[in-house]
Parts: sequence; structure tokens; C-alpha cells
Amino acid sequence: MAKEGKRLGLITVLGGPHLTLLPGESISDAHPEVDYVIQGEAEESLVEFVAALEGRRPLETVHGLYWRRNGETAANPPAGLIPNLDSIPYPAHDLFKITRYANLQPLTDGLDPKARAYTIMTSRGCPYKCTYCSKPITGDTWRPRSIANVIGEWRWLARDLKATEIGLTDDIWNLKLDRAKGLCRALIAEGLNNVPWVTVHGMKVNHTDPELFQLMKQAGCKRVGFGVESGDPNILRHVIKKAQTLEQVRNAFHWARDAGLQTMGFFIFGMPEENEETMEKTIRLALELDPDLANFMLATPYPGTMLATPYPGTEMYNVIQKRGDIFAREWQDYAIHSDRARFTMPNYDPDLVVRKWKEAYRRFYLYRPRRVWEKVSKRSFWTELPSTLMNARRFFVPERMRVPGKAV
Repeated sequence: MAKEGKRLGLITVLGGPHLTLLPGESISDAHPEVDYVIQGEAEESLVEFVAALEGRRPLETVHGLYWRRNGETAANPPAGLIPNLDSIPYPAHDLFKITRYANLQPLTDGLDPKARAYTIMTSRGCPYKCTYCSKPITGDTWRPRSIANVIGEWRWLARDLKATEIGLTDDIWNLKLDRAKGLCRALIAEGLNNVPWVTVHGMKVNHTDPELFQLMKQAGCKRVGFGVESGDPNILRHVIKKAQTLEQVRNAFHWARDAGLQTMGFFIFGMPEENEETMEKTIRLALELDPDLANFMLATPYPGTMLATPYPGTEMYNVIQKRGDIFAREWQDYAIHSDRARFTMPNYDPDLVVRKWKEAYRRFYLYRPRRVWEKVSKRSFWTELPSTLMNARRFFVPERMRVPGKAV
């Protein structure tokens, strides 16, 4: 996109999590199509940047800006976190030609493949310290918008922009249980519960209770997701550092199902110290919980950071660098839905990880008649048959990994 912009004679400026992690790489000589990079939260910095382009302030005063000066990369002082999110205008949803865009992620999030789907973020950040998680912009902070501010944007999406589906994209929207319940009550009171919504990034199971799920159902929520991650208590507590228990996981699924909500579980395979026994526990927990959708992912050593500063790496990334070997070569190797193991360590078998990952999909979706019938009885199974077959091959067909330096 930046190359196309330069071809049209435009000034290109990039931002976001990846650019915050690796701003120098993104504006290096390898990327002459990139003119500027803004690191961190950019709403205020972009206003400063436009003023600088118009000659109303020096480029040196734009917070978080990386730019080229006399053939060298210049890095300005960092941008701070915006303390009051209510001070930020709503995203310009109306400028998007929404019919040209895909709906929410069809394998995990979306309810209707033809929906006018919009997203909304009611808070930023997460204070938890899961070892696989990259939080380059927000760090360990959590800042909520006021309920009134959220309702204003929600009303605009539902009534003016005619949204037929809304996805909450907070890292942890239910951190404060009373606030989450208050938001649901406000949606009900405003009559905004006629547009279905889902929790795109899931919910923390240890910040829930039966009343929350009942209110979510009344407020129009259709599906909730939970980051289960592992069925092994030791992996959950000491490797992932998830700060939740299996009992809390079971309670959350039970309460959500009792409220009439669809459930989705996220499970990770191949964390450091994983073996066949720990991954088997994860598969068995997924079968026990029996969510409407199960999403099994391979652990990926993304070079992020647990703090709002770039480069040190997630805890998981640092551990693997010290004790193992990362063999991701391109950025697409780090994709969240990758179907390859991307690292190895002593007493760690990447082939086994991929085998158990595919086995999880087969045992959850393919080896149970009810699950097979649920899929083939849907019209989309047949209307999207090429995509269906491609995903079936990817998830269900056993395949050996080829690890560099390892005989196969």
C-alpha cells in the first residue's frame, strides 16, 4: 500500500503495533516507500504531524515520529498514552465503504458472512502478563472509556450507519465487572440490543459471574469467546502465566451457556515445556467444554514486548532466544493462524506440536457425528465449498514439519 501511495506521489506515514515494535526496521533503507513512522498511540501525534507538514511546527516536535534527516533515521521523543479516551473523536466509520470490506473474521468471530459489520473498542490495554502476548503500545495499562461515550458511538453505528453486527475488540472489556454490567444495562435502556454483537478478542474468565452473561444476552450479545489456552494447570500457571484456573474456565462456559450465549474457546498448542501429555490435556478439556467454536492455535514467538517500549521481546520470545532456535524467516511466518511450528528447544518436538494441533481439530470437529452434521447442514458449507475444502486440508490432514537442521 505504501508503494502504491508513493507511486501516486503521496506522503506515506505508518503506525500501529508492528511499527511501534520495530520503527527503525520499518523506515530503513529497505523500505524507501515509507516516509514516516509514528510509534505508539498516534491520535495526538497525527495532529502534530499534519501541523508540521503545513509548516506550523518543526518535525522535531512531533511525538513518536521516526523520519529521515540528512540520510539518517531521526527518532523524536516518544508519545505518551492518552489518559482520557473520551477526548478522542469516534473513528470515522462513515468514511469506509463498508460493503467493500469483509465481515468479522469468518473462522472465529463473525455471525453473518454478509453482515454490515463494524468494530468498537470500549477500553485500551490489559494489565495481565501472559508470556506469549505482545502489548507494544499500551503495556500493562488499562484505560476504559466512559459508558456514555461508548453508547454514543454504538448508537451511531446501529442507527445511523445501519450496522447489522458489532464486534468488541477490547483486549479485556470485562476487567471491571461493574462497568461491564453497566454497559450492558445502558445498551438495554437505549434500545440498542437489537443489533447482535460478539466479543472478538474474548473475555477473561476470572472477571465474570452469572449475572454478567444474563445481562449480555439481554443486551444483544450472541457469542462470547474465552482464552482457555491450556488444559494443563502447570502450563497455564507457570509457562503462560495466565492468572486463571481451570475451575474458573469451566464456570464461565457453564454460565454463558446457561444464559443462552454461543461460546467459543481459544486454545494454544506448543508453548515452551509442552509435551504430548500437556497437549492431550488441552484437547480433552476442549472436548469437555464443548464450545460452539473451538480455535486451536500454534504458539508463535512474536518479537513483541510486555512494556510500552520496543525491542526487548515478549517473555516467551526471550526464553526461546536463550534456550532454543527460532526459524521464522519472514513476517508472515508470525501470522496468528500459522500452520507451522516456528521454533524448537531442548526436549521440544515441533513435529509433535503440529501433529497434536491437527489432531485437536480432527477430534473436535471431524470425529463427532453431531459436529459433522452441524457443518454439512449449513448452506454456507456448500456455497463456500472450495474454501471449506482448503481449510479441511489445512486442519485435518496429518503432515510432518520440516525443521531446518533436523532430519525427516
